[in-house]
Amino acid sequence: MGSVDEALPAGVGAHTTTPVTPVTPVTPVTPVTPVTPTRTATTAAVTVNGRTVSLEGTTAHTSALDWLREQGLTGAKEGCAEGECGACAVLVLRPVPDLVRADEFLPANDLPPKDLPANDLPPNDLPPNDLPANDPTAPGRSQWTAVTSCLVPAASLDGQEILTSEGLGTPDALHPVQRVMALGGASQCGYCTPGFVCSMAAEYYRGSTDGFDLEALAGNLCRCTGYRAIRDAAFALGEPSEQDVWAARRDRPAPALRRTRTGSRGGAYARATSVAEALELLEAHEDAVVVAGGTDWGVEVNLRAARPSVVIGIDRVPELRTLRVGAEMIELGAGLTFSEIEAALAGRVPLLADLVPQFASRLIRNSATLGGNLATASPVGDAAPVLLALEASVVLISRESERELPLAEFFTGYRQTAKRPGELIRAVRIPVPLSTVTGFQKIAKRRFDDISSVAVAAAVEVADGVVTRACIGLGGVAETCIRARSTEAALEGQPWERDTVAVAATVLRAEGTPLDDHRASAAYRTAMLGTSLLRLHADHPHPGQPAAAEVTR
Repeated sequence: MGSVDEALPAGVGAHTTTPVTPVTPVTPVTPVTPVTPTRTATTAAVTVNGRTVSLEGTTAHTSALDWLREQGLTGAKEGCAEGECGACAVLVLRPVPDLVRADEFLPANDLPPKDLPANDLPPNDLPPNDLPANDPTAPGRSQWTAVTSCLVPAASLDGQEILTSEGLGTPDALHPVQRVMALGGASQCGYCTPGFVCSMAAEYYRGSTDGFDLEALAGNLCRCTGYRAIRDAAFALGEPSEQDVWAARRDRPAPALRRTRTGSRGGAYARATSVAEALELLEAHEDAVVVAGGTDWGVEVNLRAARPSVVIGIDRVPELRTLRVGAEMIELGAGLTFSEIEAALAGRVPLLADLVPQFASRLIRNSATLGGNLATASPVGDAAPVLLALEASVVLISRESERELPLAEFFTGYRQTAKRPGELIRAVRIPVPLSTVTGFQKIAKRRFDDISSVAVAAAVEVADGVVTRACIGLGGVAETCIRARSTEAALEGQPWERDTVAVAATVLRAEGTPLDDHRASAAYRTAMLGTSLLRLHADHPHPGQPAAAEVTR
């Protein structure tokens, strides 16, 4: 198969009930010694378990899971093809921190001229994998991040480094994570075990001083062993030893961003290295699918056989990975993952802090981007109601200009948006100061890692006991996520008291056009709308003072 520039069309043991005994950390014996990748200037390749493997000819719809299994690395399994079970988890090396200052980039009117042909771009420019330690542009330390390989396009791994369960250890030389899993009887049929091992290894290498965070395993399902043995194994882990080569790899920069062209006319993949390049490609190939984290598009590929002729990867575009906190707004780059937003904001935006733990699992949040979530325009999306309550706007960029649009005007119909052909979502802006009374309620069949039946986000400003501003975002009750305008009007100017809120709750029950479906009935959704506002008041009866639950705690 030829390069993508040629291919672009014109127009992924035994069980025992004996509890695991905490073990002394051992020096991991790594079966594969990491080597310096060797590449030519036109070869798409990925470093797998320390060795470079060609990606040349890999189509855009080939998942990392399928590609790895074709290489004989069959530890990762397909359990759901939707990113819900974690059996396909692998580790990807990423920069820390991976955020770029917004003021390092040119404004939209300084983009390259419109007549620059997209196909004149060089095929694959390959900067060195390791920047000098004293290079001021070096992104710093790296981290091993667990992702669902069933949703990641294999071609998007070009130039990157990944670890699979086979690279961590072997039956004769177990990695510490594999050792505690085996000693604790934390594996029975073994189908899900490699995924658990990779997710656990990511947390093991995170370097936290707070102990093992079980949230790291929330995206991994086990159908036979039971979670207690797995939990005990996680808590039995110590710290990586000084001889651990994968731990030492974190002290050097992750591979630099590089341009990628691979695939064929049956599915060409082109990664852009800048917004300008992404817009050029999008203009040249109007039917192309733009993919960042791939957590939604991967499902389309796996379950609905989506096979676009061209996929444009924007997962590492620096201009989309900015974060600014200013006096009048917070700007979040559209290419930031939810995990990155959570870490960077560290609770500074309470509504987002409430949202993130309920947004899928960490395995998904490590890849899913804010812009991608909004662009799908799902009526049951969780981020949209929160951002609507925050009165957020989206920044849309094209080759000609940049424009800002209130998020409430962005969704125009079922999975439809006001984004014009040739535009990308560059960022999301949240005005500040933030409201003092906020709350996010997600009603679903499971508490975590599930799709909403109803999602309600509210931001209310109360001054001297009177509501001066109310913004409420709803999901799951209409063909798009919507603002509850009538309820907002019923609250504003009224005292923040239960009787007033009860009246507004009656109005809220009439918002939207909820339907009966397999997740919930319309009547149930209507009932949940009303109770959500009453709960918000119960949690914040006297703004500025502790809630009743906090007083009695």
